[in-house]
Amino acid sequence: MRRVVVTGLGAITPVGNDVETTWNNMINGVCGIDFIKSFDATDCKAKVAGEVKDFDPLKYIEKRELRKTDLYVQYALAAAQQAVDDSGILGKVDEDRFGVYVGSGIGGMQTFYNNSVGFYSGGAKKVSPHFIPMMIANIAAGQVAIRFNAKGVCLPIVTACSTGTHELGEAFHAIKYGLADAIIAGGSEAAVTPLTVAGFANCKALTLSDDPNRASIPFDKNRDGFVLGEGAGMLVLEEYEHAKARGAKIYAEFVGYGNTCDAHHVTAPDPEAHGSARAFQIAFEEAGLKDDEKLYINAHGTSTPPNDKGETKAIKMALGEKAYDTLISSTKSMTGHMLGATGGVEAIAAVLALQNDIVPPTIHLEEPDELCDLNYCPNTAVKQHLDVSASSTLGFGGHNAVVVFRKFND
Repeated sequence: MRRVVVTGLGAITPVGNDVETTWNNMINGVCGIDFIKSFDATDCKAKVAGEVKDFDPLKYIEKRELRKTDLYVQYALAAAQQAVDDSGILGKVDEDRFGVYVGSGIGGMQTFYNNSVGFYSGGAKKVSPHFIPMMIANIAAGQVAIRFNAKGVCLPIVTACSTGTHELGEAFHAIKYGLADAIIAGGSEAAVTPLTVAGFANCKALTLSDDPNRASIPFDKNRDGFVLGEGAGMLVLEEYEHAKARGAKIYAEFVGYGNTCDAHHVTAPDPEAHGSARAFQIAFEEAGLKDDEKLYINAHGTSTPPNDKGETKAIKMALGEKAYDTLISSTKSMTGHMLGATGGVEAIAAVLALQNDIVPPTIHLEEPDELCDLNYCPNTAVKQHLDVSASSTLGFGGHNAVVVFRKFND
């Protein structure tokens, strides 16, 4: 069976516009959540978000192309460019064996909102001719493929909050089973708009806290909803022998993937956690996780009451007593919930934790919920030898996805 390794990373996040800055801020517990700056949120119930700061799209996209690309595509192109540059793969892979698995949970929401406002205020003439190709959720994958002449397998997935993780897992299997030699995989989102904030707030998913430091508080008993975030996370996945032959640096080996559905409710997770536990079990079984291996899980950890206790239950069901020896944290405490981008960014955190033997903390965790009784690495990064790391995401629609990485050994 073909082995799969990670050879490139790229990130645009609320705590940094590149991987190095993002990672340093994560391990130092820097909070990227603040009052919404991109629009006037006076009339919104939710006032805070994890927004990307000081992003310059002209570093990645020609000025004449900006008006044709939604912000989520700009984030995707930026993170993909970083990952590809980091990997050094261009010119060293067959374009017909080079794929793109990039998705978005919502797609071009800013474009949708702006053109809807234009239509209702000024009629059809106010709708951009670029509206549809800017908005659709598959267009980031298309744009990334065009940028890098990647003519192989291409699969834009939409599974809400699990999108990025599903992209990574499906890309892993595509390479493992011989469909590609390398794939750019991950997710992107730019959904901090008045309409999105209103929608999530009105369905009671968002926190209504007006304190940025007490808004995203995963596993805390006072948590009351997630904080909307944005950004992009991309990884270059590559078949091991292909990477070895070109002398690529290798961050980690990709070893497991679990994909299930709760089939329970459109927004609420199954309180019995059967689906999410199975996703963990399937991923760990494929990875061949051993009892004596030290494990870190970058949890979905959204700061919603149902998710955090349900995910805790799922981890216990999947791991048994090993759950209590596992290091767990939620970097959403720093970034907010980036929806379709979450899986890519949090997989990067899992990979770098494994490579550097340091676990980023769950910040703002002051009063643990008695039903959340595992080690969530509160407030301070933990230095610990790690053998295996995992990242889990659980999306609206009951979609569960888990990916697993092992410290690379030739």
